Amino acid sequence: MIQKLMHKYALSEQGAKDLVKACVCCTITNFAMMMPAGVLYMLIKDLLDDNLTKGRIGFYAAASAVVILLIAITNFIQYNATFLSTYRESGVRRTALAEKLRKLPLSYFGKKNIADLTTHIMGDCASIETASSHWIPELIGAVISTSVVGLSLFFFFDWRMALASFWVIPVAFIIVISCSGLEKKAVRKNSAVKLDMSDGIQECLESIRDLRANNAENQYMEGLEGKIKRVEKMALFTELKMAVFVNSAAIILKIGLGTTAVVGGALFADGSISILTFFMFLMLVSRLYDPMQITLQNFAAIIATGIQCERLDEVLSHEVQTGSDVMNNQGYDIVFDHVGFQYSDDTTVLKDVSFTAKQGEVTALIGPSGGGKTTISRLAARFWDTSEGHIYLGGEDISKIDPETLLSDYSIVFQDVTLFNNSVKENIRIGKEGATDEEVMEAARLANCEEFVSLLPEKYDTLIGENGSELSGGERQRISIARAFLKDAPIILLDEATASLDAENETVIQEALSRLIKNKTVLIIAHRMRTIANADHIVVLKDGVVAEQGSPSELMEKDSIYRHMTEQQQISQEWKM
Repeated sequence: MIQKLMHKYALSEQGAKDLVKACVCCTITNFAMMMPAGVLYMLIKDLLDDNLTKGRIGFYAAASAVVILLIAITNFIQYNATFLSTYRESGVRRTALAEKLRKLPLSYFGKKNIADLTTHIMGDCASIETASSHWIPELIGAVISTSVVGLSLFFFFDWRMALASFWVIPVAFIIVISCSGLEKKAVRKNSAVKLDMSDGIQECLESIRDLRANNAENQYMEGLEGKIKRVEKMALFTELKMAVFVNSAAIILKIGLGTTAVVGGALFADGSISILTFFMFLMLVSRLYDPMQITLQNFAAIIATGIQCERLDEVLSHEVQTGSDVMNNQGYDIVFDHVGFQYSDDTTVLKDVSFTAKQGEVTALIGPSGGGKTTISRLAARFWDTSEGHIYLGGEDISKIDPETLLSDYSIVFQDVTLFNNSVKENIRIGKEGATDEEVMEAARLANCEEFVSLLPEKYDTLIGENGSELSGGERQRISIARAFLKDAPIILLDEATASLDAENETVIQEALSRLIKNKTVLIIAHRMRTIANADHIVVLKDGVVAEQGSPSELMEKDSIYRHMTEQQQISQEWKM
């Protein structure tokens, strides 16, 4: 049962146990809340039987005090079992989700977007928190306590009155259950249009400069307004669907008042029941149906929350990359041995790729766009796992190494640099946890950062804005290279590190890179042939296969793709001049 609860409601093992405990506590609290009615029933019975002695009065006084104390204790225990436990579980769930996302392969994130993942962490967790603290325990407690009371009245008082009072409850639940399929379908559509709207808003904020530059703001806003209206329309439609069934169930509950009164009146007139029994059932249904109506609303909400639970469980149950946290590699040669790679939709990216990037050498990956160059660099760092073949680092299969352990030997410089709204110093320090200020500044000097840092108002302590918005592209790239210097890993992956820079910045960064790659295993992706003119080994990729490989001089002597690309770029540069 614990395992089923863990998957159904995306809970930890302790969270599932706490949920069971919360349901038990709610049930006990419900029984405690019914005790005053029992004491009142006994008191009225004694009054009618003229049996209210001093001793009985003392008994009722003591019983009332005990019931009040018991209600206070059970409510306190219920609060701890539901709210406090749920809040702890909510923190555990968010932490577990973040930890899980950290360990998932990057191929997973290729199918997701930021808005979707943000909704997982914030919105879905909040919905399940409410369900665990309010809806589920209260629903289970109400169902159990009401069932026990109903059966007790059926067997020990009057089965006819019990049926007249309780027949509406299962009928009402059946009505709500019958809408579960339609409700889930509506909630899924509602979630989809909400994510579409969130994507649109995020895209608008990220591309506002381009929209203004192309006078496309009004056109884009019209489309965004349409997405917002679809969210509003779908929300109203979803609420209407739920309201039709829940309100229908509530109307059925109200009918129970009538059937209790009619059946009770007939039985009392016939002398089959006493006035006290009749009064007790009327009092019971008047107190029972209003809370039960709220319970039905909670039940409908739990059905809707099932979608959020499924989404979270999909993340938490996703397969992660595992491996040994100890490496036994002999050197740092990277060997691709008949490697193939396919995306989950069976799109083939690489086929039978074999080459070696030797330690102390620069291996360049070139070729037409879409040939698989970036995929190879991602596979080399085990951002993804191969579909076929093997990749070896110093003779050790990287699929057997924990990704975090493996990446301790890699420094990666991407074309698109990610920076944080923090100081220059702290952005560089990301390259090596616990690095001293002196180490950070030395790495900055090697990456030619000093030139622009000296012009900043607070030097290395200057805040650079979200994603380095206060810096130029070349300055941002140099901070990325400084991180790599600080890490000083034996393997360097360079993915189009200078592709979008002007000639002056490219020269400065090439100078920094030449210092960075000394005596290391270097795998570089480039489109500019002059960037890799001094490479030791070139691998030309086309349509996911190795079309040719060799040294620059060897490939230039042949009628090769490399030679053709080099000549075309030379013609292009002469034309620009």
